[in-house]
Amino acid sequence: MAIDPLKILFVASEVEGLIKTGGLADVARALPRYLAQQGHDVRIILPFYKTLKRRNEARLLASRWLPTPAGQEDIGYRLHQLELDGFPVYLIDCPRYFERAEPYAEHNQAYADNGERFAFLAAATLHATEQLGFAPDIVHCNDWHTGLLPLLLKTRHSHNPFFAQTRSVISIHNAAFQGVFDRQQFWAVPEIQDYEQRINYDYGHINLLKCGVLYADKINAVSPNYASELLTHLGAHGMASVFQQRAADLRGILNGCDYQDWDPATDPHLPANYDAKALRGKRLCRAQLQQDAGLPTSDDPVYGMVCRLTEQKGVHLLIPALESFLRHKVQLVIVGSGDPTLAGQLQALAARFPTRLAFINTYDDRLAHLVEAGADIFLMPSLFEPCGLNQMYSLAYGTLPLVRAVGGLKDTVVDWDVAEQATGFCFTDPTANGLLDAMRRSLLYFLQEPERFARVQHTAMQTRFDWPDSVAQYVQMYRDALGR
Repeated sequence: MAIDPLKILFVASEVEGLIKTGGLADVARALPRYLAQQGHDVRIILPFYKTLKRRNEARLLASRWLPTPAGQEDIGYRLHQLELDGFPVYLIDCPRYFERAEPYAEHNQAYADNGERFAFLAAATLHATEQLGFAPDIVHCNDWHTGLLPLLLKTRHSHNPFFAQTRSVISIHNAAFQGVFDRQQFWAVPEIQDYEQRINYDYGHINLLKCGVLYADKINAVSPNYASELLTHLGAHGMASVFQQRAADLRGILNGCDYQDWDPATDPHLPANYDAKALRGKRLCRAQLQQDAGLPTSDDPVYGMVCRLTEQKGVHLLIPALESFLRHKVQLVIVGSGDPTLAGQLQALAARFPTRLAFINTYDDRLAHLVEAGADIFLMPSLFEPCGLNQMYSLAYGTLPLVRAVGGLKDTVVDWDVAEQATGFCFTDPTANGLLDAMRRSLLYFLQEPERFARVQHTAMQTRFDWPDSVAQYVQMYRDALGR
């Protein structure tokens, strides 16, 4: 149990097991779980989305009105609660903002009022917390959706004795998404007007991520290398000067991997389980993957990819590389959805190479696990990658990751050429040719050095990124924020 346990309010826009669109959800479940296991008092706050899983299990705690500026109508909301991993999740229920088909966007178009929606979430979070009587030591914010919380603690609640000992931290899971909106969307948060010069994006627009970075007591990037990249103009997505201004308070803590959900020895999604000592089950997973993907049964090397279809993930580099690579005796299974243009190009390639390429235009959790287990090599040619989790899953499943050496990928994958420490393949050149060279290199080693490939698989499966190691660094950051 923790010495001097902390009260931590974890605020996120998605949490795995309840609502998920990306890796933020995995962290927003795992980190609170491991903090709670160490004896800290952890609560999560999340929007009560229409599509929330286990929605019918939530019990109503209270109905409240969020005060707004004079002349404006107060905003009514209800507060619900359910349990996740043994600790409470509070759900902010406001149909005008969260009773929608998706959390952020429909048909690849963001909701026009996202600024107003998540400004409400920030203000309602602190209002609800006070109604609950839970005075947190730390409010842990995540990405732009929660960027207003640190500012509200330092303005609206600066003289509120309830929050007198409360400090804030913000985790940057992806600084490319900054939450830039017209200032008129923030009518319920008049405090912004006094600080607009510092947090504006350009005339008349507010940058919510910039707001969080400027006013949080500590800032965390989700890998050490990504923290370094955020201090550079190349890697900071236009916010380098802001991160440089807060460099003394910027940390880089690598996300852990949740091996409770991602362990080939126990994974319930697989047709056969296996571990580093006995890989027979992996061959059965490969056969099942080929069958489910509609590819012929073959001993040709199988490459896998599970991702959102975006330029960030390097899909636009992969498509031209495949024109040449699929002429080799290989198979590739891609599972993911996103940009319809990229999806159309992949569908066209799959039609041209039906025995080599399977593209499944969806996100399916079972298929994601099967790709990790059934493939030999996993592709992550990202332009940038703050941390990345799939490369950690791939290592655990003995599926060697092929990554571009950026962000957390550089922190977690050791290139084939680094002798006994190798766990995968790395390249640096962000071009289709750079990726193609790396894929051909991996294919050559797979075919010509099978014994070494097996040894590298074994090394990969022994590599661990355990959450307790990361949690210790988070707790130290919390204590530094509190001055303890």
